[in-house]
Amino acid sequence: MSTITRNAPAKVNLTLKVLGKREDGFHELESLMVPLALADKLHFEKADSYSLRCDTPGVPLDESNLVSKAVRVFERVLGRSCHWRITLEKKVPHGAGLGGGSSDAATTLLVLNELEQAELSQETLAEMAAEIGSDIPFFIYQQACLIQGRGERVQPVHVPEISGASVLLLKPEFGVSTPDAYKSCLNADALPGVHYAPQSLPWGGIFNDLEKPVFYKHRFLAEMKVWLLDQPEVCAAMMSGSGSTMMAFLSDPSQAEIVIDRAHKELDPTLWAASTRML
Repeated sequence: MSTITRNAPAKVNLTLKVLGKREDGFHELESLMVPLALADKLHFEKADSYSLRCDTPGVPLDESNLVSKAVRVFERVLGRSCHWRITLEKKVPHGAGLGGGSSDAATTLLVLNELEQAELSQETLAEMAAEIGSDIPFFIYQQACLIQGRGERVQPVHVPEISGASVLLLKPEFGVSTPDAYKSCLNADALPGVHYAPQSLPWGGIFNDLEKPVFYKHRFLAEMKVWLLDQPEVCAAMMSGSGSTMMAFLSDPSQAEIVIDRAHKELDPTLWAASTRML
């Protein structure tokens, strides 16, 4: 059997509202999440047993990897072992607030459902995904969704203005711990001179309640946002998810490379950068 390859798209949060802390220790959220053309790649080959490969340094290849966790959940539900050699080709940076690992796990569930001819429903796959992590059910639906609860309540939405819209992503070398971002999100102080209010775009306002706690701890991200909003090409800019990626929407997407070059010169020459589009 030949190799089966599937994309595992990244995501951005166009809105992220933290409504309060839940009894289970998680936070009650409301977020509009959108998949991106930027994606990891997963390659599946039939094998004598399950194994995971990845050439990217720092990616765990043991049972702690979300891909492995997805395989084990699928095997339990299916009632048999899944013998596939999975090669993970990373394009989405780690600790970026872009959901790379979560998407890898969801894509694994979707592909195993196809390869093992399990015929599990989208709803069942989303329930399985919720066992693995809060962001993962979203990626089962492969479209813009309104996310509620701790991330397990997913409602697909149709927003024509979003589809195909370009977005510029900039990420410093460091990542942000998601638990740390939520730890003080309900009582974090605002930094002076930083714009936290919603910004208007054709599909509505964008905002992120996690900016205050993350910016307070990681001042460079606040500096990045202020810098982006000062650029003449930028209409709006904001942190994605729990960071550390900052996203910017440009009046002319063809000017993305100009902004990237300027960011490397004026902010940090080691910034990871990508110009992509929303799906």
